[in-house]
Amino acid sequence: MSYIKGYDPETLREIVDVSECRERLAELGDQRSLTALLERVWLLKVVGELDDALLVAEQAVRVARMGGTRKDLLRARVLHATVLQFRGAYAAAAQEITTCAEEAEGQSWAALSAFAFQHRGKVFYDSGDYANARADFKRALFLRQEAGAPEDQLESSLIAIEAAERRRAGASVAS
Repeated sequence: MSYIKGYDPETLREIVDVSECRERLAELGDQRSLTALLERVWLLKVVGELDDALLVAEQAVRVARMGGTRKDLLRARVLHATVLQFRGAYAAAAQEITTCAEEAEGQSWAALSAFAFQHRGKVFYDSGDYANARADFKRALFLRQEAGAPEDQLESSLIAIEAAERRRAGASVAS
């Protein structure tokens, strides 16, 4: 079940039904599987419980490091970085995602690379660096197309590219 109802065209944040997300959090409880931890991180993040999201994200990274695959660890680290982003720690988030994107690209994991570039683009977008955001969104779109990603993922990249272009044009006019 997808909890994402769309994307805010200005902030690029996911639009969710908060009550559905809270119900799912209650269902997950304190499950400790990596899958459950990653889902809890995302749900806590989108409902705005950033302190709890950070704690669970750190736990997910530890669990992935101890018992997951390299791909699992990269996914957990990118998700951890998105919590840092939501907390306003843009430099730390961008640095963590950059290392993940480079490793995923080095392994030719197109879908995971796209995931990382899309999220690093959002970090740049939130920090006001619209040129780098646009470049990352375009890279994510290319990788998603290469990986045969579903239409909703392609659409989210296209929405992000358009938003970065609008913001970049607006910033040029303002200066």
